[in-house]
Amino acid sequence: MQISNVILIAWKGLSKNKLRSLLTMLGVIIGVAAVIIMIAISAGTEATISERITSLGTNLIYIQSGFARGGPGSGGGATTGLVYDDAFAIEESIAGVAGVAVEQNSSGVVKAGSVTIESVSLVGTTPSFPSVRDMSIATGRFLNQNDLDRKLKVVVLGASLSQELFGDSNPVGQVVMVGNYKLTVIGVLAPRGVASDTDFDSRLYMPITVLFQKYLPSMMARVMGNSVRLINVKIEPDANMDEVILQITLLLAKRHNLSLESLTFTITTQQDIIETQSATTAAFRNLLTWVAAVSLLVGGIGIMNIMLVSVTERTREIGIRQSVGASPNDIRSQFLTEALLLSLVGGLIGVAAGVGGSWLFGSFGEMRTVVLPESILLAFSSAAVVGVFFGYYPANKAAQLDPIEALRHE
Repeated sequence: MQISNVILIAWKGLSKNKLRSLLTMLGVIIGVAAVIIMIAISAGTEATISERITSLGTNLIYIQSGFARGGPGSGGGATTGLVYDDAFAIEESIAGVAGVAVEQNSSGVVKAGSVTIESVSLVGTTPSFPSVRDMSIATGRFLNQNDLDRKLKVVVLGASLSQELFGDSNPVGQVVMVGNYKLTVIGVLAPRGVASDTDFDSRLYMPITVLFQKYLPSMMARVMGNSVRLINVKIEPDANMDEVILQITLLLAKRHNLSLESLTFTITTQQDIIETQSATTAAFRNLLTWVAAVSLLVGGIGIMNIMLVSVTERTREIGIRQSVGASPNDIRSQFLTEALLLSLVGGLIGVAAGVGGSWLFGSFGEMRTVVLPESILLAFSSAAVVGVFFGYYPANKAAQLDPIEALRHE
């Protein structure tokens, strides 16, 4: 029998029970749509994380301290593998470095008028911070070298921190209490948002020399240098990233008398962070996909159930077809085609529902969605496989019916 005739007969068989066919396809429709939407949500999350990390600066290297034991008065009770002077050494000695910005953190209570905010992240940093991290000033100015050299009590506020403390009024020139000290606001950073679990808009920035003197005093600083948590290094666009990292590693190892096997600091790049985040979201995406695939499995069971019912209802029809010359393969092909049509049509509707649902979710929900072409192909092909797999048993059962017994069936 020609394939076109098989498809035509199968389509007519399904058309006789339109409502039942639609309800049978519902499981496949939901499964396909769920797979596409879940993958779209995961891909959107991954893209958002990648963009936020990249938006914090291009060609960045992050040098972060590892912690070691420290004694009393060592600034927070611990010494770290990096000191303030390391940043100057990197900027002066390493070719291909476009800029260096240092970060050291503390936390404290910030007051402005009647507003008090606890556990505010206090960031001591250097004038090159905005250029290295690609951040801009909304109003006022950022820290300059004079602020650091003279240890001036000035601060720059993150966007949301400024809003909490001063509302819509201009905070530049206003005084805030940071712990036990009064500091003058000289600027507000433009909104940046959250990236890598850091809310840049809720932080307070001050000269790193003021942070060392007022908030992290250390008796060992004169001997060992002031400890810093993070050194951000911006690389020239045409510089070799791996070569620069190697040179920085060798320089810091030499400065701290360390072997390459016992480094007390780690060096990462934006790409390293993105890859780590991608691995996490990929695992999450796989979990969501398997959960959504359960709907496809349920849909396949529904197809098998309805096809078994159909074989029972049409036993006499099968016997008549066999008596006029239809072979077991013809019978098998007819019912297998019906099952395949149910899954394919359900798959097409599911694709439309999945793409549309992803768009609606991204447009009106809080999470970004990105529909991946491969997710559509995966979902649709899975629907086809489900139709063949769960349709084969009923089709084979129909093909094995005895013609005489089938004709006797009422």
